[in-house]
Amino acid sequence: MTPRALACASSSIARGGGGGGSLSLSRSRPLALSRSLSLSPLVDLSSPSLAHSTTFPPTSAPHPQVHTGLAKNARQPYAVSFPAGMQTAAESWGTGRAVSRIPRVPGGGTHRAGQGAFGNMCRGGRMFAPTKTWRRWHRKVNVNLKRYAVASALAASALPSLVMARGHRVDAVPELPLVVDDSAESLTKTAKAVQLLEALGAGAELARARDARNIRKGKGKLRNRRYVGRRGPLVVYAGDGAVSRAFRAIPGVDTASVDRLNLLQLAPGGHIGRLIVWTKGAFERLEALYGAGAGAEAAEKKGYSLPRPIMANADLARLINSDEVQSVVRAPRQGSRKAGLRRNPLKNLGAMLKLNPAAGSAKRAALRASASGKGAARKGRPADARAASKAFLAKMQADHDYLGDDYDVFSSWLGTSE
Repeated sequence: MTPRALACASSSIARGGGGGGSLSLSRSRPLALSRSLSLSPLVDLSSPSLAHSTTFPPTSAPHPQVHTGLAKNARQPYAVSFPAGMQTAAESWGTGRAVSRIPRVPGGGTHRAGQGAFGNMCRGGRMFAPTKTWRRWHRKVNVNLKRYAVASALAASALPSLVMARGHRVDAVPELPLVVDDSAESLTKTAKAVQLLEALGAGAELARARDARNIRKGKGKLRNRRYVGRRGPLVVYAGDGAVSRAFRAIPGVDTASVDRLNLLQLAPGGHIGRLIVWTKGAFERLEALYGAGAGAEAAEKKGYSLPRPIMANADLARLINSDEVQSVVRAPRQGSRKAGLRRNPLKNLGAMLKLNPAAGSAKRAALRASASGKGAARKGRPADARAASKAFLAKMQADHDYLGDDYDVFSSWLGTSE
C-alpha cells in the first residue's frame, strides 16, 4: 500500500468515514454536557463546545523535562556552614611516627588532642565538597514547551483510560471532561462542596484521597511536611468567588484558576491524566487561551497555536482495520516457505554437492591418492632407516671404549658388554 493511499484513508476516517470500531466517547463528541448545581437530580444545561485543548492528542514526551524543571523552581537554597569542620589549627605530624599523615589537632591533656581533623573521613571534619548556596537551583523552561505540556495534560484529563490509569476512581463519574454550572463558584461551605463532588460521582475518589493520608517516613516529618497523601480531583474555576476556600479543606482536592493552570497540578509527579472538575466559564475560556484548533491562533496568546498532530486520528488499530485501508492492501501470501539454515559448502559436504555434484568424486580421488602415497613411503623408508641406524651404532661403538665399573650399565644399554 502506498503512503498516499494510507494518507487518504486516514484522512477519510478522521472525517468520520469507514472502518469498524469507534473512537472513545470523550474524543468523538462535539459537545460537553454542563451539570447543574442542583444536587439531586443532575440536570443537563446548555452544552459548551468541547475545547480543542481537550481533544488535542496527548503526549508524555515533554512532561518529564518540563515537570522536573518547574518542580525545581520552588526550591530554597541550603548549605552547610562555611567554616564547619575547619575550626581548628590542626597540622600533620609528618612521617616517621607510624601514623597517617592526616592533619591532627594540637595540644594535649584531652581526648581531642591528636585526633585527625579537616578530612571528610574524620570525626568532626568537614564534609566532602561542602554544599554552597550559589548552586544553580532553578531551571529555565521554554514557554512553548510549557504550553505544549499543559495542553497535553488537559487532553489526557479528557481520556477515561488515562485518568483511570493514574489511579482515580471514576466508575461513577457520568462523563469526562466533567463540567458543572458556574453557580458552583459561589460555594463557600466545605460541606456543600463535598456534597457536590459526591453527586458528581467522585465519592469513591474522595474516600481514596482521605484514606491515603499517612505520616511521612524519614526526617521530612520534622520539616513542615509531616503528612503524605494521594491527589484527588482538581477543581478549575474562572472567577474565584470563594470557591477555593470551600474546597481547600477537603483532603486531596486542589483548586486552580483557568488563567493560571500549572503542570505541577495537572500532572502531579509527571503523570498525566488527573481528574478535573471544570466550571462552565472555565471550560469555555480554554478556547481563548489555547486556540480553536491546530493552526488557529489563541486569542490571548500572541502568535501561539497548538502544534498540528502528525496523525489526524491516533487510533492506529481502527486505521489498519478500516475498509479504506483493507481494500487497497495486498492480500496475505499463502503457503510461504520458511527460510532454511544456510550451511557453509567448504565445511558441509552436502551443501557442496548441491553446488558441485562432481565434488564427491574429486574428494574420493584425493583421498585415494593420499592413502597410496603414504603406503609407498612406509614401504620404502624402513629398510634404509634401519641400515643407517645400524651403521651409526657401529661407528659409535668403534669410536668410544666404554669400560670400567662406571660404564657397566651404559655398556649393557649399548650392547657392548661381554
